Parts: sequence; structure tokens; C-alpha cells
Amino acid sequence: MAPTMAIADSKSTATTKKEEEEFRKRNQELEKELKESREREEQMRNELQKILERLRVAEEAEERLCFQLGELEAESVNQARAYNAHILSLMNQLSKANALVINHRNADPISIL
Repeated sequence: MAPTMAIADSKSTATTKKEEEEFRKRNQELEKELKESREREEQMRNELQKILERLRVAEEAEERLCFQLGELEAESVNQARAYNAHILSLMNQLSKANALVINHRNADPISIL
């Protein structure tokens, strides 16, 4: 009975060594994949940081542009009001001048000839 057990033990030892070698290979593959995954994660983290920085810059630019647009709108409203007031003033002057011409014509029709 002893020789049979010795054969079984040697097969078991050979299988165990083979399994251990397969486990080592698989472990190395998994460690390599983990390393690559961590490198990809670090690259993605760096890319995300760059994108966030560009987003921050774009938001600041948008705020500046909105502020400038608001200033331009206020200035254009002021200019439109001033232009409208000037037009009203010119219309009043024209109306007064027209009234003077009409009054002058009606007052002395002979002096026009």
C-alpha cells in the first residue's frame, strides 16, 4: 500500500506545482492589468484636471463677456435716449419755424411778393 500512496503523492505534488505555476502566471497577469489600469486612471485624472481648468477659464471669460455686454446695453440705451431727446428737440424747433413761416405768410400777403 505504501508504493501506491507514494505515486499518488507525487502526482498530487506535480499537480500542485503546476497549479501554483498557473496561479503565479495568472497573478502576474492580474498585477500587470492592475498596473495598466492604474496608469489609465492616472491619465484620465490628469485629463480631467485639464478639462476642469479649461472649463474654469471658459466660465471666467463668459462672466467677463456678460459684464461687458451689460455695459454695452446700458450705453446703447443711454445713447438711444439722448438721440430721441435730440430728435424731439429738432422736431420742436422745426414746428416753431414752420409756425413762424405760416404766421408770416398769413400776416402780410403783399410782403411776400
